[in-house]
Order: sequence, then structure tokens, then C-alpha cells
Amino acid sequence: MRVSISVVLACLLVACALAGCQGTAVRHSGKPSQLRVATYNTSLNDDADGGLIARLEHGDEAARKVAAVIQAAHPDLLLLNEFDYDAAGRAADLFERDYLGVGQFGQAPIHYAHRYLASVNTGVPSGMDLDRDGKVGDGKVGGGNDAWGFGKHPGQYGMLVLSRFPIDSARVRTFQNLRWSAMPGAHSPVDPKSNADWYPPEVWSRLRLSSKSHWDVPVRTPLGELHFLVDHPTPPVFDGPEDRNGVRNHDEIRLWAEYLSHPKSAWLCDDAGACGGLAASARFVIAGDHNADPVDGDSHGDAIGQLLTHPRVLRYPAPRSAGAPATALRVGGGNVGQRGDPAEDTGDFGPTVGNLRLDYVLPSAGLRVLDSGVFWPAPGQPGADWIDASDHHLVWLDIAN
Repeated sequence: MRVSISVVLACLLVACALAGCQGTAVRHSGKPSQLRVATYNTSLNDDADGGLIARLEHGDEAARKVAAVIQAAHPDLLLLNEFDYDAAGRAADLFERDYLGVGQFGQAPIHYAHRYLASVNTGVPSGMDLDRDGKVGDGKVGGGNDAWGFGKHPGQYGMLVLSRFPIDSARVRTFQNLRWSAMPGAHSPVDPKSNADWYPPEVWSRLRLSSKSHWDVPVRTPLGELHFLVDHPTPPVFDGPEDRNGVRNHDEIRLWAEYLSHPKSAWLCDDAGACGGLAASARFVIAGDHNADPVDGDSHGDAIGQLLTHPRVLRYPAPRSAGAPATALRVGGGNVGQRGDPAEDTGDFGPTVGNLRLDYVLPSAGLRVLDSGVFWPAPGQPGADWIDASDHHLVWLDIAN
């Protein structure tokens, strides 16, 4: 039987879309010799305390789309950013049972046997006037700009780790309460008008570094133990000429660089009081929405470069997608004068800002990257109808020993 070239090409294109070409991931083989690790800023947050729970209880279209992306990518180990935290884990229960556990838009259900969640700084009142507007709190629950991390209620913009493999919960380290001023050479914001410190001493001495938290989550994987180092630094915007969010973002990213560089550091103390960084022999994967692009955007200095060029972090080509360049072309005919490769971007922030690379999965040196991508299908590709649930896109990496 003769088959036309056009038919063959059409079949190849469909196969490519389903197989993850240009960074659109699908289920991998699940071989024990490799591990798929991913990070995804889901935008599953709500301004109302308990609002996400209510949405998930009544059926939420955005959560269905987020779940479909996760089901298609099928990661073994996953960080979710901007997933509201509640102490009882009710939102996580609902999302796992009613969304991930149910096939969405033709995808197969996915189940995670293990998870980790904990409190974060967002929305937790500091009791201080952090934005210097002359009052403590802004009339909203949680204090908004005067919370330890911006949020309208405690737990907004939280984090959730999901894993197919056991988490050593007894050895998890959290750095929610670490004070910014404890970091040697911390970038204390400066008011350019007065050349004085933005924060008065009584505030600076108490201010927490992490806008959400930093977690070291040990996971027992087929590749051996991996430390899942996860975080979500504050965006380097929404401030003033003092750049208080920009320098905080820089130092939140720097925390992991210090953690890798100084295993015996006396100032780097976790919430349980244990001090020091990660052992030199330990292997890790850093993951999260770091709100820092290597060449574009509003980062303070080379913020993300502190990790990308760290000697303990593996150098590998950035994950890519077909959808990011297509989106950049639709935004004013380009990417708002940006210098970075648009195929490497992970978030779409509209015609004023453009696309940026903000989300990262960074394994330790010594591991191998077998494949990688950003789940950002081009228009018409499978999954393109799901990605409007968040302005970020899932980034995945297949790694092996």
C-alpha cells in the first residue's frame, strides 16, 4: 500500500507532540535507573483563608488543568509552588484525591504515595511596619506587605512536595525562621534618598530571610538518597527604589549557594536549631520558582547565576519548549526587547513584561540529564488548552546516575 509523504509527516508530528518533543512531556518509562523531577508554580492560591479548599470541594477548572499537566508530565518527584497551605492538609488531600487521582482531559490518573508540606512565612503577621507606610498591617488578614512574606492570610502561596518514593520526614530541614541579618554580607536594602538602611535596626535584626520557606527534603529514590532543596523566593518587584524585594530575592537564592558551599557554617541554622549546610558527599536537586531570569527581568545582580554556576550544580542545556517562542512572537512581534532565548522561558507575563525563565530544576554534579523540557505546548499541540491555569509552566528533568 502506498502512503503519501504528507500523511507520514502528519503522523510524525502527532507522535512528536505526544512524545514530548520541544519540551512537552508525557509519561516516561518509569525505569528504576532514571528519575523524573519537576517543579510547577500552579497558581492554586486564593485571597481568602480557606478559599482554595472551598474551590477544590466544589470543582475547580483551573485545578483540573493543573492536574492534567502533571498527569501528562508524570513526574516521580514534584514541587508545587503557590499551593495554599493549611495545617490539616485538606487542600492537598482534595487535590490528590479529586484531581490527580481522577483522569483529566483524557489523561490517566496519577498517585503519589508520599508528600511533604509545612507552614510558610507568607501572610504571617510580623507585628512590624515592613513597608514603612506608617501602620502595622494593611487592614487585611495576615498583614499583606507587613507579613514576614507577602500574603493576605497565613499559608497563601505555600509549597507542596509530592513523591512516588519515601520521604525521610524525620530528617527534613526547614529554614522558615532564619533571620536575614544572620547571613554574612546580607544585602540590607538602602534608601537611595538618604543613603540610610531602609529597615531600622529593630526591624532588620528580626526580619526573616525566606519569604515562604526553604526546605531540604531527603528522598529515598532508586538513584539513592537525593536532597530535594525547594523554595520560592519573592519576586524582585512590587517595591521602590530601595529594591528591598530585589535584594531579598538575591539573598534567598544565595541561601542555597551557601548551603552547598559551607557544610559546617555556624550561622546557617534550621528551625530545629541544627546548624550547617549540606554534606559535601550528599546529592541533591534544587527546584522552585526562583523569580530570577539569567539575563532579563528585574533581578538584583546575577541572582540565579549563584546557582547556575555553582561548582556543585550540574551544567546542562536549559529545558526548552515550542510554546514559549510562539507566545513571544504573539506579544508585540517579539519578547519585549529581551536578550534571552525565548525557547528557555518558563512563564508568560503579558505584553509589558514578556516571557521569562524563572523556574528551575538543578541537579547536583555527578548526575546525568537524560532529557528535559518545559510543558508549554505551541497552539494546537496536545495540552495547549490546559496551560492558562497558571502564568508559569511545569519544568521537568529526567536524571540518572
